[in-house]
Amino acid sequence: MTVPSSHLLLLAAALFAIGVGGFLLRRNVIVVLMSIELMLNAANLSFLAGSRRHALASGKLDPQGPSFAIFVIVVAAVEAAVGLALVIALYRHKQSVSLDDVKELEG
Repeated sequence: MTVPSSHLLLLAAALFAIGVGGFLLRRNVIVVLMSIELMLNAANLSFLAGSRRHALASGKLDPQGPSFAIFVIVVAAVEAAVGLALVIALYRHKQSVSLDDVKELEG
């Protein structure tokens, strides 16, 4: 039994909406970074669902969806490393990880 592609796309839309909500509403840098990761994972899920839908329609396997998903995972890993470095630098400077403190750094 396989999950229909439409259900995967609905799940991806829900994950993306939760990520956007977390990105826009939260003031903690760590939560904002987790929300960005959630949006990237939703994009991965939609790439894979689209690839599977295309493979079922055409009858042949297309590696573009999984290739894009792997590329997004690599970009997300790099983003997480840079984001963690920024969070550590912010915490060392301000003793807080609030985005309001980052706004004060603008000068």
